[in-house]
Amino acid sequence: MEKSKANKRAQELREVIAEYRYRYHVLDDPTITDEVYDSLTRELRKIEEEYPDLITADSPTQRVGGKALSKFKSIEHQKPMLSLNDIFDIEELEAWEKRMHKLTGKKELEYYAELKMDGLAMALQYEDGVFKRAITRGDGKTGEDVTHTVKTIQTVPLRLKKSRKAPKEVYNFFEIRGEVIIPKKEFERINKDREKQGLPLFANPRNAGAGTIRQLDPSVAAKRKLQFIGYAIEMDLPGLTNHSDEHELARELGFKVEPNDTHKKSLKEIEEFIKYWAEAREKLPYQTDGLVITINNNAEFETLGVAGKAPRGAVAYKYPAETATTVLEDIRVSIGRTGAVTPYAVLKPVNVAGSTVRRATLHNEDEIKRKDLRIGDTVIIQKAGDIIPEVIEPIKKLRSGKEKIWKMPKEINGVAVVRAEGEAVARLADLSTGEIRWQQLIHFVSKSAFDIDGLGEKILAQLMEEGLIESAVDIFKLQKDDLVGLERFAETSAQNLIDSIKEHSKVTLGRFIYALGIRHVGAKTANDIAQNYHRLDSFMNAKSEDLNKIEGIGEVVAESLADWLGESANHKLVKDLTSAGVEVLNEEPKANGKFTGTTWVFTGTLNEFSREEAGAKVRALGGEVTNSVSKNTSYVVAGEEPGSKYAKAKSLGVNIISELDFKNKIK
Repeated sequence: MEKSKANKRAQELREVIAEYRYRYHVLDDPTITDEVYDSLTRELRKIEEEYPDLITADSPTQRVGGKALSKFKSIEHQKPMLSLNDIFDIEELEAWEKRMHKLTGKKELEYYAELKMDGLAMALQYEDGVFKRAITRGDGKTGEDVTHTVKTIQTVPLRLKKSRKAPKEVYNFFEIRGEVIIPKKEFERINKDREKQGLPLFANPRNAGAGTIRQLDPSVAAKRKLQFIGYAIEMDLPGLTNHSDEHELARELGFKVEPNDTHKKSLKEIEEFIKYWAEAREKLPYQTDGLVITINNNAEFETLGVAGKAPRGAVAYKYPAETATTVLEDIRVSIGRTGAVTPYAVLKPVNVAGSTVRRATLHNEDEIKRKDLRIGDTVIIQKAGDIIPEVIEPIKKLRSGKEKIWKMPKEINGVAVVRAEGEAVARLADLSTGEIRWQQLIHFVSKSAFDIDGLGEKILAQLMEEGLIESAVDIFKLQKDDLVGLERFAETSAQNLIDSIKEHSKVTLGRFIYALGIRHVGAKTANDIAQNYHRLDSFMNAKSEDLNKIEGIGEVVAESLADWLGESANHKLVKDLTSAGVEVLNEEPKANGKFTGTTWVFTGTLNEFSREEAGAKVRALGGEVTNSVSKNTSYVVAGEEPGSKYAKAKSLGVNIISELDFKNKIK
């Protein structure tokens, strides 16, 4: 076949195959047999093999067959992927509505209700109408690039459907968020196959889906019938007046959307919706762990803003937890980074709410005594919010007399277990034990702290066992030659880890304080402290009487900070870290300056500044730094290999400047 004719035929085949895929996988309304679909795909593949330059990014032949990745790449979200606050009964729902009435000043509001998928949250991005990348939720600000596996999902269109109802802007840049799920039948099939192969079974569809998406080899995902279900479009687009408009636009562009989503005019209608699906959800082809209720009007939703890490204008209604009975086979303890010794239940495996439960929280020694739990008891367990397994109570009438009363161990590996007066939690008296040091190091390199890529739990444990690291200071003393020859480390991987450590040795004061693992000090509290003291030396010399005066710091946190700052060993740790190469950047105070009223976004790799340093420069001049581009963004600073933010800024007409321009502006 001549190339011109082959090109025309290939285009025709792509369009026809895409339409058949859409009808089969999205609409569940196939119009041809699988054999016909396969025959058309074979013909297209044959043409592309003869003329490789005719292959396009949106060709159905390109869904599978990419090379396996060596590691995952982190990508910042255009706009944070927030989680939702959970509510568990109608009273909480009514209380939420009252808050909405008060905050909006309106007595009547309209809602949008949809079933909440129990899957893996995902953001899909399209450029020039073609699927470009898929990013997991991650920590809400930064996720992992899993394009290679998501591309294999048949409900993900490789090219957006053309529609007159869609704003033209979506064909420049478009982002949709949704859930990747595995239907119940496919989950059962996967587990049957794994059982035949002697492999461990997945506990639930959600775990199976997450495990599939995070495979480095896309061929694994291609063999499993995952689905992407869209639920939100986080973009400023004409025509998106209501949340319901987002769902309609998603359908117009070729996405599968939860078919039972609906517009509700009152809380009474929502209550009826909740009541209906309490039983009907069992017949669904996929797992759901509740409903999402959203203020339908997008302007009202945005005005309500965010509280903590969740939007005020939406909540997740969780159905009452399912319960089951099983045997409490043992009570063991886990050790946390602060030395906390926490008991947990080892259970005879039992299925609850679609998950196999083998462990459950017991909180503390007093809680075990209060519930009179004994090893060997038949117990009632539930999954609170369909998430955390918990032991509710023993069935005492089933006791045989052979059950054993559990007692907190007096020591663990030769280290005394102590419990301070007035506290419910027992702790190890010596915090220098290997287990605690390991937990502390895991915390130190975590996302909200130093965020050192490639230094996960297993690698940390390996380096400790090899005697290469004992404390956080040793991380920054590592050399390439220390690593080469160890398991998992060749020349390239060793150099990659050393480069990653060096790259992340600069942190803001807030991240540094959080990394220190001070008891009761979370990431937000650490940032509040940093905004108060600005400099590391000011923080280290803080007086105990001043700590209570910091906004958002209560007595418990202030006392914990004072205790930590009062230990000379902690001052030595900080000194040793800075001597080993750690640079703690000053937390610039919010100030008025020439950038006041401007909003900045950074994308790509900067040569002369780290992202932290560049952001600090902007804030010092009164500007704001965000992770997402919108029509309100003043400047996008584009470094080398800019990401999707660059494309979005271009489509919105936002000022895009180079690193050199930025350098000149901050002079």
